[in-house]
Amino acid sequence: MSTPVEKAESLQALVREHADISESQRHLASEVAKAFAAEGLYRIAAPADSFGSEADPLTQVETIEAIAVADGSAAWNLMIGIESFGLIAPGFERCRDLIEDPMVVMCSSTAAVGRADEVEGGYRVSGQWQFVSGCHNSQIFGATVRIWRDGVMVEDIPNRYAIVTLPDWEIVDTWYTGGLCGSGSHDVRLDDVFVPEERLIAPIGGTRHESPLLNFPLGARLAYNKVGVAWGLARAGIDAFIDLAEGKIPRFSGRGLKDRPRAQRAVAEAEVRFRSGRALVVELLEQMWTTVQAREHITSRERGLFQLACSDSVRGCIEAVNIVAEAAGTSANMQSHPLERIQRDIRVVGQHITVAPHNIEDAGRLLLGLPANEMMLAGLERS
Repeated sequence: MSTPVEKAESLQALVREHADISESQRHLASEVAKAFAAEGLYRIAAPADSFGSEADPLTQVETIEAIAVADGSAAWNLMIGIESFGLIAPGFERCRDLIEDPMVVMCSSTAAVGRADEVEGGYRVSGQWQFVSGCHNSQIFGATVRIWRDGVMVEDIPNRYAIVTLPDWEIVDTWYTGGLCGSGSHDVRLDDVFVPEERLIAPIGGTRHESPLLNFPLGARLAYNKVGVAWGLARAGIDAFIDLAEGKIPRFSGRGLKDRPRAQRAVAEAEVRFRSGRALVVELLEQMWTTVQAREHITSRERGLFQLACSDSVRGCIEAVNIVAEAAGTSANMQSHPLERIQRDIRVVGQHITVAPHNIEDAGRLLLGLPANEMMLAGLERS
């Protein structure tokens, strides 16, 4: 039986074939999304009793990486789909029928908090949520909400997910970006939609479960999948430069690009920056996974080190792509060359809150024995 990584590699040609279509229409081509679902890739991070295949964390990351080598937007879409299903599906105890079909894809958003007014038999839900990657290819939307009763928000009940099925949610066309525009991270809006009581479930990280995946630190889990997108893009960028250097003779030069010391140093620096950051994340991820499987405690220091590794690895991937793009000259600016899109896409990865550079400083606070300040190491850890 093929592994998730092998399945992802087998889809690279399909992903490349549809990358321009996804880019131009600003959401993932349906043929690619259906292929991901048919191969079970969206469900690799969910426990077996939640219709998932329960792949270990490194397998999840490397599966996303394999798709990102072919197209960053497709990988981002898959990554969010994996994350959403893996963290939300275990809460479907009373509405499991919604996800029994393996072709059902889920999208979600925590970027906004909507309103769920309590009524007989359920809730009336309204709101608009941003950054709903993959919404065009999904049949289920998980909307982060707070419960309201008799016109007053219920303070002692934290966020919940309201599970909504098509056609009860509307896509708002908002995703006009330079990078990762094929991810389809548009807004989703609900206007006074009735949600049955059994479809209001726990938020991400809020379901108790015996699976080690559900007991892996939430902040670390949110970070490591983003890293997979950056790894694949960096690998694709470096390889694209190597291919370019093989045949390009720069203007006003009698030597090929690969014979120039500047190009040789660029590819060397890019490789070591990418590979060293990747190796540290893999090392720490495997250590944490062993600890979680043994039901042992992961310390704040260990969480800080892992967050540091993830944020720095993404930063290193961006640097690696920038290094080879600079050495590529004007070729990297041409839309016909892979480096042009890769540069735009990888920059967006580094801007995501889960792997953004400010997390490096916060990790340093933990290493110095100070309390963390930012969401990834403070807010999520407390929750």
